[in-house]
Amino acid sequence: MECLDDREKRLTALAELQKRMPFIPRAALVLGSGMEEVAEAVMEVAAIVEYRNLPGMPLPTVGWHRGRYLFGSIGGVPSVILQGRLHYYEGFTASEAVMPLRLARMAGAGTVVLTNAAGAIDPALAPGQLMLISDQLLWGVPSPLRGGNDDDLGPRFPDMTDLYDPELRRLFQLAAQAAGIPLREGVFVQTPGPQFETPAEIRAFAAMGAAAVAMSTGIEAVAARHAGMRVAGISCLSNRAAGLSGGPQTAEEVLACVKHCTGALQHLLTAVFPLLNHG
Repeated sequence: MECLDDREKRLTALAELQKRMPFIPRAALVLGSGMEEVAEAVMEVAAIVEYRNLPGMPLPTVGWHRGRYLFGSIGGVPSVILQGRLHYYEGFTASEAVMPLRLARMAGAGTVVLTNAAGAIDPALAPGQLMLISDQLLWGVPSPLRGGNDDDLGPRFPDMTDLYDPELRRLFQLAAQAAGIPLREGVFVQTPGPQFETPAEIRAFAAMGAAAVAMSTGIEAVAARHAGMRVAGISCLSNRAAGLSGGPQTAEEVLACVKHCTGALQHLLTAVFPLLNHG
């Protein structure tokens, strides 16, 4: 079965990763598009492990996703940063796309902070702001848990009621309030991509209660929760979604606007990570 093949790949890659790890990480951070510089700002890097050096590990095809693990300290917490993610739209299965995060969990990380560049649907949100993810929708993207279940990772039917951990959300809100950083919460929707959404789709998402949209993160959150991780998610709002911006959408626009979010994101990460040592 595919589950067994995937499990064998994970175990083989994990064995090689563990040889190269300088320590067992307690927490993980997944960086979204345009956020590469965040790693240098928040982490004292002790070791770098390239995905290409791990047997069976899929490699990202999007140029601004490096495809490597950074091991180091974030606020005194031994952590691993996933610098470059795999997207469903690149042709990977949902299970393949979450393999880097699953390996981080198997290596020891009990908490993960997922970040992404997202389009703002809620008119109260504007490009350049951060949004704390409170819940999510998967739209046209299969679950990464589809197929035979790996009982070593998690249960067959995991509960998703508190997918985005309420206590982690509280910590991020307190850090934002202390720093005077606006941080609204909202529901996030992942679409398959790689095309941007249509205005009709955005209207449908708004009717369903979604505040922001992107082409990643949702399946990672499901995989992490399935594996028993505490999950937090933060979107850097890089543009207004289709039909709300008054013009066409481009990847270049997204990457350029993300830079306006990184300072606030760095501050929140360095404030909250020291509180995750128990995670």
